Amino acid sequence: MSTCDAVLARTLADRPNLLVIHTDEQNFRTLGCYRKLMPKDRAQMWGPTVCETPNIDWLANNGAVATRFYATTPVCSPSRGAFITGRYPQNNGVATNGGTLLDNTVTFAEVLRRAGYATGYAGKWHVDNKGSKNLWAPERKFGFTDNRYMLRSGHWKQLEDTPEGPRVIDNKKPSVDGATAENFTTDFLADKTVDFINKHKDEPFCYMLSIPDPHGPNSVRAPYDTMYTDKLKAPATMNKSTEDLPWWGQKHEALKNGFRPDSMAQYFGMVKCIDDNVGKILTAVRKAGLIEKTNILFTSDHGDMCFEHGRINKSVPFEASAKVPFVLYGPGKIDSGLIVNEALGCVDFMPTILGLMGVKAPGTEEGRNAAALFTDKAPAAWNDIAIFRSSGSGDGWLAAATKRHKLVFTSDSSPWLFDMEKDPHELTNFLADPDSREIIRSLSAQLLEYCAAHKDPRIKIPRIKSDLTWGVEGTAPYASDEPDNNQPKPRIKRKKKKKIGQ
Repeated sequence: MSTCDAVLARTLADRPNLLVIHTDEQNFRTLGCYRKLMPKDRAQMWGPTVCETPNIDWLANNGAVATRFYATTPVCSPSRGAFITGRYPQNNGVATNGGTLLDNTVTFAEVLRRAGYATGYAGKWHVDNKGSKNLWAPERKFGFTDNRYMLRSGHWKQLEDTPEGPRVIDNKKPSVDGATAENFTTDFLADKTVDFINKHKDEPFCYMLSIPDPHGPNSVRAPYDTMYTDKLKAPATMNKSTEDLPWWGQKHEALKNGFRPDSMAQYFGMVKCIDDNVGKILTAVRKAGLIEKTNILFTSDHGDMCFEHGRINKSVPFEASAKVPFVLYGPGKIDSGLIVNEALGCVDFMPTILGLMGVKAPGTEEGRNAAALFTDKAPAAWNDIAIFRSSGSGDGWLAAATKRHKLVFTSDSSPWLFDMEKDPHELTNFLADPDSREIIRSLSAQLLEYCAAHKDPRIKIPRIKSDLTWGVEGTAPYASDEPDNNQPKPRIKRKKKKKIGQ
């Protein structure tokens, strides 16, 4: 080996690894590291029964917790597309579920692959419907070289290896019947992560584990299925009045029979299973001697209302839907127990993690490098804002948040301003509060700038455009010539797709 080659090999060996553990539809309150930052009434939203998460909490205690990390769009595909590319959904090809990444997309994994990293991905992908319709290993890898266990879509509960490659055991209906610690999807994918770590422990690596749980169907293998069956109760906000709320705040018709503790118990069980598998992965990283040189992120694509405000699932601007866990362990870079309260979004991940790892970003990203927030105090010029939106380009909502406020503009309803310091349960609209006028003006102006800079089609919606203009220029109290639509949007029934091959 020449001197030049020896220097290059040493440089590569010294580079920090990156491990991303990404779940689906996880309420931030299911993690102990978030609950400990809240008063009891918010930490125990479903009563005294809580899901303990010691392994994820270890990452938080030895790293950082971002308390205001928002899904750029709180729906599966658009959030994932924004996360891996650093680009807003309307600009990366994945503005709705079923979207597909543009051919020229550069992901954080592609940047690290070009820098000499071994890269890979296991689990739910959900951002590419182009090319081969096989369930596994899409043709376009987007920088994730080892994508054998990249699952095009679906929430299958049991997987297995075969001589022909991985296979879904229960492809007719996701079921936990017969599920074991070897074939249950969370366990299976975590094992593939451990295998990758062991195979590439002598070189810099980047691996993303995308766990399909705790997204529904709410079911989990034994013994997790019976761990949380006692003393669960409905959240206090479940029975609040929705008289003045826009359509996105109305209760779900599906909950007309009330709180379902069995569903919440299964959801907790899925989270506990996830945490145990995070522990298994951490053990592998420690045994490989890499715990001091591996950046580890635990996050999710979006939240789940989990019966708050009489709703389940996601897609709305309430905190439980739009805000996600973001726990980042960065040895040698991030102080233990750091709390980052500034507002951030999925588009900020790529430039931030590359900045923390000392790798130059490609310049395609639209998010911000927030590395300074994790390594020092916020820069004097830091702009505390995250912008997020509903999926698609038609009717919907557009929002901006800071560490305290959240302003939501809707295509056919009056704007809402949340003050999460005065009203953490999100029950009151502060739009008419005289003390809030300047924050409304500031956030409205920045939303207009965002729409212009990033070509968000929401600005073409007349109600949103006029309301943003009032937000910036208006001197009189808010009023609109258009009537508010406070009726729940009808659920769109999608045509059942033909099942794709295993």
